[in-house]
Amino acid sequence: MKLVKFQSDMESQKLFAKELRKNVNAYFKDNGVSPKGNYKMALKTVLVFALFVLPFIAVLYFNLSFWWAFLMFILTGLGSAGIGMNVSHDALHNAYSKHKWVNKIMGWSMYIIGNNVFNWKIQHNIFHHAYTNLDGLDEDIQTRWIMRFSEHTPLKPIHKYQHLYTFPLYTLMTFTLLFGDLPQLIGYYRSGIMKQHLGKPIWEFSLMIIVKLVYLFIVIALPIMYTDLLWYQVLIAFVCMHLVAGFILALVFQLAHIVEGVAQPTINDDKNAENEWAVHQLMTTANFAPKNKWLNCYVGGLNFQVEHHLFPNICHIHYPKISKIVEATSKKYGFPYIQQPSLASAVKSHLLRLKELGGAASQR
Repeated sequence: MKLVKFQSDMESQKLFAKELRKNVNAYFKDNGVSPKGNYKMALKTVLVFALFVLPFIAVLYFNLSFWWAFLMFILTGLGSAGIGMNVSHDALHNAYSKHKWVNKIMGWSMYIIGNNVFNWKIQHNIFHHAYTNLDGLDEDIQTRWIMRFSEHTPLKPIHKYQHLYTFPLYTLMTFTLLFGDLPQLIGYYRSGIMKQHLGKPIWEFSLMIIVKLVYLFIVIALPIMYTDLLWYQVLIAFVCMHLVAGFILALVFQLAHIVEGVAQPTINDDKNAENEWAVHQLMTTANFAPKNKWLNCYVGGLNFQVEHHLFPNICHIHYPKISKIVEATSKKYGFPYIQQPSLASAVKSHLLRLKELGGAASQR
């Protein structure tokens, strides 16, 4: 059941959405290319899993000193973020493969970054993608602790400094997934969202607890049991592994929606948005560093968030190609195509937006 209806009196918005779908579909048809993953996706999967698994195996099987083990855990953190962005994300959008069973298996890799698959599908696939940057619906812009991400939420004095303290808090993202999933799942259960999306309470709660305990046993208990590392050294390395993964994941997602020029629309009393859904995505999403091939490879195409939000079921390896189609079609109809040329400029824009959201000027 939809919570908001996206509609506009502008015929150009309907024509834009129709032509965009036609143009993108024509690209795949004319080139004989599947919109799902191919050998490049398989190769990336092997590489990011290797980055996650091999350093951890090195910790278990070689008598490494603390500092070498610490480095291996950091590499594992980079690998877990890479898996989340490249494999889990596409699979849970059914974009990894044309086969549902492949997407399901690859989607389980979400557990590697400490997240729960059911929670992710609700928070990210449904609320974030359907209602991008809509206050009260998109959980990604909800005020968290002392961070203000929406211009429509109350402004507090502490927010004046959020552009200074938010980046360190981003490092806690995967910890909030690891230990905050249970309260979130309880909330989905109590609100009826779990039942609405065919979740089975006993199964979902049992699976979450068992998987997280197994994860903690493997990542923490095994190194303590089978290496010369002291327990507190393992905990230090484990925490730093998550700090690295958390910062990467949080920053990449924030650079797409909390930057200058990206809108945070409101809905009217009838729960109608003022734009068609496709135009809404253009207004609330931004790309960054489109020509940085190394960055694009590591972040799983999430620097092409405009394309991802318009076509979440298309594998990210195709985003650089279809971005040209999306940009050209958007400009043809006079709609925004928001993009930062580099990672540095995107980070700067994000900081300026955080500063704006933390000041009185952000109030409407």
